[in-house]
Amino acid sequence: MGHSNIALIVCFITFAIFHSTQAQNSPQDYLNAHNAARRQVGVGPMTWDNRLAAFAQNYANQRIGDCRMQHSGGPYGENLAAAFPQLNAAGAVKMWVNEKQWYNYNSNSCAPGKVCGHYTQVVWRNSVRLGCARVRCNNGWYFITCNYDPPGNWRGQRPYGDLEDQPAFDSKLELPTDV
Repeated sequence: MGHSNIALIVCFITFAIFHSTQAQNSPQDYLNAHNAARRQVGVGPMTWDNRLAAFAQNYANQRIGDCRMQHSGGPYGENLAAAFPQLNAAGAVKMWVNEKQWYNYNSNSCAPGKVCGHYTQVVWRNSVRLGCARVRCNNGWYFITCNYDPPGNWRGQRPYGDLEDQPAFDSKLELPTDV
């Protein structure tokens, strides 16, 4: 095998590795994971919003130094995730959607001592635009933030279902406060 063939193979392998890594974090990967969860409860799909993605990327860049799970305080709904040694779009959304087990639709609340507000934000019917970003922090962890517009998790409203079935104000809905 000649040097040009070896170089071609190395270039192909490098491209394949880079492409597969990037492909797991494309806008479509974030949308697919979110929209699959939304479909399960009869909520329409989200669309990618470059303005939200730019906001998310700007904030994620600020977290590179510490990877701290601290909300941006911005005007959008927001879910955060961090993991080591790897975290991709599907993995982050799966962490949020796994909170579904703690959400009780009938009482519109989380199980006692559990958090389910990340899940309810993913499936919030009025949140129709999505933008996400991922960075590798200085400590080797990965940090992902997704922003939602309009924001969800309004007290006294259910994330999905018939509007006329909305319960009265429910102070038992525990929203995420620590991440």
